[in-house]
Amino acid sequence: MSTGRAPLYTTIIVAGVYISVPFCEQKCTYCNFSSDVLPKKWIAPYLEALRAEVAAAEFPAEPDTLYLGGGTPSLLNVDELAGVLEALPGTSWREATIEASPCTITREKAAGWVDLGIGRVSLGVQSFVPREASATGRKHSPEQVEEEIALLRDAGVAAINIDLIAGLAHQTVESWEASLDWIERLGPQHVSVYMLEVDDDSRLGEELRHGGSRYGAAHVPAEDAVAGFYQRAVARLEALGIRRYEISNFAKTGCESLHNLKYWNMEPYLGFGADAHSFDGQRRWANVESVEEYLARSQRGEAVSSPPEVVDEARRLEDRLMTGLRLTAGVSVSPEEAAQYEDRLRKLAARGWLEQEGQRVRLTAEGVMFSNTVLEELLLR
Repeated sequence: MSTGRAPLYTTIIVAGVYISVPFCEQKCTYCNFSSDVLPKKWIAPYLEALRAEVAAAEFPAEPDTLYLGGGTPSLLNVDELAGVLEALPGTSWREATIEASPCTITREKAAGWVDLGIGRVSLGVQSFVPREASATGRKHSPEQVEEEIALLRDAGVAAINIDLIAGLAHQTVESWEASLDWIERLGPQHVSVYMLEVDDDSRLGEELRHGGSRYGAAHVPAEDAVAGFYQRAVARLEALGIRRYEISNFAKTGCESLHNLKYWNMEPYLGFGADAHSFDGQRRWANVESVEEYLARSQRGEAVSSPPEVVDEARRLEDRLMTGLRLTAGVSVSPEEAAQYEDRLRKLAARGWLEQEGQRVRLTAEGVMFSNTVLEELLLR
């Protein structure tokens, strides 16, 4: 079966692998990802197509990181996951992660994940306050999350990440503190804190655009309040030894996401499944977005990905700045590269948003809060 996937250059030693499982039990109101409440009858053919795509890929060496994302990969049973992973060359990953939603974790699944070599679970809690979670379409209680984290730890899961969103409907200073209290109580090694960005294509975005009140649209906090929530999270997590290493990601020392660091450091990775993206160090390509089209193309023996696009030197520098500046450590640029952006770098530094030390450029603490503006002005063509 042809997948249209370009082989990695043989000079690449290791790569990250991302596997897309775009099935959900419910669609969160703010979500615009290419995942949905899809017919269960599609799961088996999707996994078959996924296995075929993985099996057809060329790996010059065993990948060293694996990330199962979605969607809700934790909806799959262990045998289904095993059937996909056995198509990969080797299982000696430095890190293997599965995304999970509350109320989908069982003792059997947790034990099965560990047996498959998955040692990191990223739990999409978003909020520990039931009213806020409910407004997004989630149904979990904080006690259920606590029970499931205990199951994971009992099974031997070595690392746990908890996702929170600042800016959900009904969120207040007090409720945000309550979610952060739960973080302190549960003690994860890694926390992701996202400031809510409502896409017009999401249900919540549509409601906000038309001045409606469904999905808690009338109770979404103002932007300055959301920024305050985020800054409070930075301070409280720092006090717990969970330090920011990327705009939205915080970890105890040595517990950073190795797979996601590949994206921010422009290292190679291969993506499999609907809407998965790949980068081999020189070229980028993407799979078709919809599950239906992915299945149809696979069943016809057609390519499921776009033709690879060579990333020229100028674009690679732009991409490196865009991703590297998200990191607390910043990004290293040569004198020649810095010269191309000299005036813009100087202006942004004068505003107090960027700082430069030797060949390393990074956002300041204030610059983090204006990161979108910084990148727009820096990379404006």
